Amino acid sequence: MVTLKSERELDLMRKAGRVAAQILHETVALVGPGVTTGELDRFAEGRCKELGVTPAFKGYHQFPACVCISVNNEVVHGIPSPKRILKDGDIVGLDFGIIREGWYGDLARTVPVGSVSSEAKKLMEVTRQGLNCGIEQCRDGNRLFDIGFAVQKHVEGYGYSVVREFVGHGIGRALHEEPQVPNFGSKGKGMLLKVGMVLAIEPMINVGGHEVKVLSDGWTAVTVDGSLSAHFEHTVAITPSGPEILTLFPEGENS
Repeated sequence: MVTLKSERELDLMRKAGRVAAQILHETVALVGPGVTTGELDRFAEGRCKELGVTPAFKGYHQFPACVCISVNNEVVHGIPSPKRILKDGDIVGLDFGIIREGWYGDLARTVPVGSVSSEAKKLMEVTRQGLNCGIEQCRDGNRLFDIGFAVQKHVEGYGYSVVREFVGHGIGRALHEEPQVPNFGSKGKGMLLKVGMVLAIEPMINVGGHEVKVLSDGWTAVTVDGSLSAHFEHTVAITPSGPEILTLFPEGENS
């Protein structure tokens, strides 16, 4: 069942979203050649402790870390490790969430490690734009699949593909609430969007085919064809005046 949030509840989610964005912003600032994904995870977990919030992912279905960190052809749910050293030319997706006073904030972004290829830069930018296209559809009276239609139309226009196996979701007092929010679909289809809904919009976009597989660790999803993948996400509230991003980065940038 889809839950509609009151203004008081939305304010609590705004506060959770701001803290989540602050911690991820600080963690992203540490990304660089020679840094391990394990170091990034430890930093984020330490900041959660300092700011008095709970990491949303650690222990969720037994996930072993605070941040999902996925490199290059890893699509999502990569497990941080002190042995995974980032190198110049990599791209790395960081997916992170927190719980503050019982409410969740969830966001992700993909960033370059040092100097990256033009193809990698384009993939990240188009995926970020695709997220923004989806967010723009989060309006009272629109339909659920309008979001995915907008994402899909944008990224496929550049020859990229949309991952089907993983989708966005409602969010609030639980990390994953109804409805599921695909990053593809037919315009004008799906449930009616209403004021008070809060959705995590998170396109995962591949340079090659959309097919993915999960590695033997039971978590890390990679592209079947080995192509690069990017992932961006924001927690978004549907308000009377339009979409409100609850997880804006501290400096106000959208992604």
